[in-house]
Amino acid sequence: MGSLGTHRGCARCARFFASVAPTRVCYNAAMKRQFAAFDIDGTVFRSSLLVELAEELAARGLFPPEARGRYQREFHAWFSRKGSYEAYIQAVVASFVHHLKGIHYRDFMAAAEEVLARARFQTYRYPRILMKELKRKGYYLVAISDSPKAVLEPFCKEWGFDKVYGRMYELGPTNRFTGALIDEHLISNKANIVTRVVEKENLTYAKSYAMGDTERDIPMLELVDHPLCFNPNRTLCQYARIQGWKIVVERKDVVYELASDTRLIA
Repeated sequence: MGSLGTHRGCARCARFFASVAPTRVCYNAAMKRQFAAFDIDGTVFRSSLLVELAEELAARGLFPPEARGRYQREFHAWFSRKGSYEAYIQAVVASFVHHLKGIHYRDFMAAAEEVLARARFQTYRYPRILMKELKRKGYYLVAISDSPKAVLEPFCKEWGFDKVYGRMYELGPTNRFTGALIDEHLISNKANIVTRVVEKENLTYAKSYAMGDTERDIPMLELVDHPLCFNPNRTLCQYARIQGWKIVVERKDVVYELASDTRLIA
């Protein structure tokens, strides 16, 4: 694990980590490893790597001013609690794909590296604790996100993820993006990704985990023994309560679990 594997939290967190004895696990071809699948944007990373990259490309003049205009209305609707986060993110995706065509890979990666320099420190505490605990127990960690894999993979690798699934965009012969998305059908279905990685990597669903924050994560969460809804939106929260799934919320410096009889006010 890279530098982000070292947690610099409070003394209580240090005692927690100390209580989890490091275990060296050896696997042979016949053994099946347990796994944990994580949504990344808004779940591990406190924002969206896609949004941060789109903003950086616009700030560098690589995206035209109207690129931001294509998702500003949805952003303000979500920010004022009059619209959904999903509508906002889908507007960012549409703008990103539309304006990526013609951008040189070199310029794209320069922007991505700037985003990574900021993003590496902007993570939630609860997922950090959980990922470190599961990693020490030998779990195979899988990251799944709508963000571009070019910025997603280095972010996730520093946290010890074994497999990273993100959006991949086609490059033309001059190393410029064509605007085409590679394997869109795969990345749009997180449950299919989990099923695929379990088969390919000789994993087991026994004692498996998955963490998500919106209703798009429900098919993935339904596959595992331990579904975790972290900072869920209303739709996922309501569904999780019906299913009896664990709901964890992190606000400011407090992490708490919602009881099954917690009343939703709004």
